[in-house]
Amino acid sequence: MAGCETEGASGVSVIYVLLVASLLVAGAFLGAFIWAVRSGQFEDTETPGMRVLGDEDPSSRGIRKRKEKET
Repeated sequence: MAGCETEGASGVSVIYVLLVASLLVAGAFLGAFIWAVRSGQFEDTETPGMRVLGDEDPSSRGIRKRKEKET
């Protein structure tokens, strides 16, 4: 490969930059997850699944909301 001889330390420094960047992104996602758990985002995991079983047609809700806005 032609570019391998000239890379030297700069190729290794890119790895360190990417490693630090990936750790920062992982920390941000961990912080967002901890925030979501503490704020109660995962407390009710059954209700969204039960909404699927309801008798009401989801498309009729949108039509009804539009009619209410028009009047």
